[in-house]
Amino acid sequence: MTGQEPATAGIRVLVVEDDPVAADAHALYAGRVDGFRVVGVAHTRAAALRILDRMPVDLILLDLYLPDGHGLQLLRALRAAGHAADVIAVTSARDLALVREGVSLGVVQYVLKPFTFATLRDRLGRYAEFRAAAGEASGQDEVDRALATLRAPQPAALPKGLSAPTLAAVTRTLRAAPEGLTAAEAGADVGISRITARRYLEHLVTSGRAVRAPQYGQIGRPELQYRWLAATDAGGRRPRGKH
Repeated sequence: MTGQEPATAGIRVLVVEDDPVAADAHALYAGRVDGFRVVGVAHTRAAALRILDRMPVDLILLDLYLPDGHGLQLLRALRAAGHAADVIAVTSARDLALVREGVSLGVVQYVLKPFTFATLRDRLGRYAEFRAAAGEASGQDEVDRALATLRAPQPAALPKGLSAPTLAAVTRTLRAAPEGLTAAEAGADVGISRITARRYLEHLVTSGRAVRAPQYGQIGRPELQYRWLAATDAGGRRPRGKH
């Protein structure tokens, strides 16, 4: 915040998201968190640049797939122009190379779609705590504590009866089958029973990483087919502007 504004002005947020429905939801979510106020919404890279040239912004909630360029291209342009706003990437992108590049450009948090209000509230709260740290650190421990506030909590424990190694194996198998798999097929590939495979597949569906649909065309009751929800599927649109 500038020295001319009262502390009650809040952290000024710009939402950059090409999907109007998602943009409105992100703005609504951010506006519900104490200490934050949304000062603008942009659906394109060009619109975001116009807003940033017109008004001060502290934090950008940035979608990486924009119709007129990749979100990281926007971020590079901002840094080159001297804009120092912090960035939380709000995206379906799961490419870890993009994550590393974003960090190098100043992305302080990643929030993967789909997400809940509670998830974004937690990330914004951590960011506000980090931003509020001031003064000189007394030592390494205090520096470490300040940086740790940006880190997300440990992943929630898996449902009872599920193990992380088996979940990883089922995930790899599903991701390697773009047309999808039934529970029986996934179980055969991983070496577990159909019933066990289905529990893991259902967990992936519940956590928003897979989808399921009936498989018709065979005699008898249709089987459920599971398919990995790739970044190109999230939000019902294909990512654009890959760099």
